[in-house]
Amino acid sequence: LYCIIEDIERAYCLLAIGSLLFYSLLKSENMKQIKKILLTEQEMPTTWYNIAADMPNKPLPPLHPGTKQPLKPEDLYPLFAEELAKQEFSTERYIEIPDEVQDLYKIWRSTPLVRAYALEKALDTPAKIYFKNEGTSPAGSHKPNTAIAQAYYNYKQGIKRITTETGGGQWGTALSFACQHFGLDLKVFMVKVSYNQKPYRKLMMNTWGSDVIPSPSELTAAGRKILSEFPDSPGSLGIAISEAVELAAQDPLTNYSLGSVLNHVLLHQTIIGEEALLQMEKAGDEPDIVIGCFGGGSNFAGISFPFIRRNLKEGKHTRVIAVEPQSCPKLTRGEFQYDFGDTVGLTPLLPMYTLGHDFQPASIHAGGLRYHGAGVLVSQLLKDQLMEAVAIPQLETFEAGILFAKTEGIIPAPESTHAIAQAIREAKIAKEEGKAKTILFNLSGHGMIDLFAYEQYLGGNLQNFELSDQEIAQSLNKLEKLM
Repeated sequence: LYCIIEDIERAYCLLAIGSLLFYSLLKSENMKQIKKILLTEQEMPTTWYNIAADMPNKPLPPLHPGTKQPLKPEDLYPLFAEELAKQEFSTERYIEIPDEVQDLYKIWRSTPLVRAYALEKALDTPAKIYFKNEGTSPAGSHKPNTAIAQAYYNYKQGIKRITTETGGGQWGTALSFACQHFGLDLKVFMVKVSYNQKPYRKLMMNTWGSDVIPSPSELTAAGRKILSEFPDSPGSLGIAISEAVELAAQDPLTNYSLGSVLNHVLLHQTIIGEEALLQMEKAGDEPDIVIGCFGGGSNFAGISFPFIRRNLKEGKHTRVIAVEPQSCPKLTRGEFQYDFGDTVGLTPLLPMYTLGHDFQPASIHAGGLRYHGAGVLVSQLLKDQLMEAVAIPQLETFEAGILFAKTEGIIPAPESTHAIAQAIREAKIAKEEGKAKTILFNLSGHGMIDLFAYEQYLGGNLQNFELSDQEIAQSLNKLEKLM
């Protein structure tokens, strides 16, 4: 408008002055605190990355739960959309993201990559700390990355209903959001302890039209069996999976959907790491350490697999660390064995680090991390020493979450506090060593629906849970040794 009213030369002068002022603001400390690195629509990744293509040792095959023979894609067709079953066995390096899935991703993607200046200052560390904020999705976590893909493939196949499980509620919430978009009915078996601790997660699922059942329940034979033996069972992801699988198997128009562990789920989450690679390049930086919290493997794989690819293919030396709860230490204290993904034994046998499918985890508030086993791909990578794993006690994670909230202004999900706690550990080590390391962690979700957990922590009502060697051995001794 100024160009129309006045002469063009004066307009150019004003534009130059404005550009200089904006640049000086960007360089100021105040702007640094809120500066986020985003990607344009044209820069967003259009493929998922399949790490199976580049692994030096391919994972052992999953086994049929009845015959104990290697599973084939068609064995999964009664439960999963056929395209998802094919992705589960794929060794293709990159898989195209369907246009409809990309369109829904664009509601919130790309997610911000943020430099945690205030946290660095509080820790007085020479380390640079970045976090990928997956809490900006409609469901408040990273879970829609695969929920939308799974709902899409089921919708395209003509499936009408889906069953699933959820621990902390993030997965059930995400799949509820995805299913309502594609017009699919959804029944969610929510681990009972989380059902009671997190009523607003249930309400989010209900708002998006899903039916939510506390697990174990009287609705299935698996649930009734558990309740007959343990009437006060707080539930577990393994039990909830058994219930969801049982119900899906009874109806040809109903499929089952899983929020973690399986290869196709981890595949869809790699959109996180692919974005992070581009954003770190934009920031002119390179992470020395990449960190993700760990339950079954979805958000950890999402942030880390593209960086592991560079280690394998380009000779990079990025440390990759999975962080699990001390009370559920399958990676750090479990055994690499074939085991069921569920408690009752309805799912395929997977070669993974496990505490045993009968293992009953403590009722910690990081409900999404209360799972007995680890994904096949992650398990093989750990076995081959291509990644690291640590276990952190509950109180330390909440202490880290509180510090992050005070410095960066975001209240993190209890699951995400595990990654924050390890990032803080690494930043303190950098200070002790006097080394300027660059740390990247995945903030897998916000904790605005998890405030009851923070109330319990601030009230001094939480405690650490640590398993004895005898407890772990007792659970593992029940496994049928197939390797």
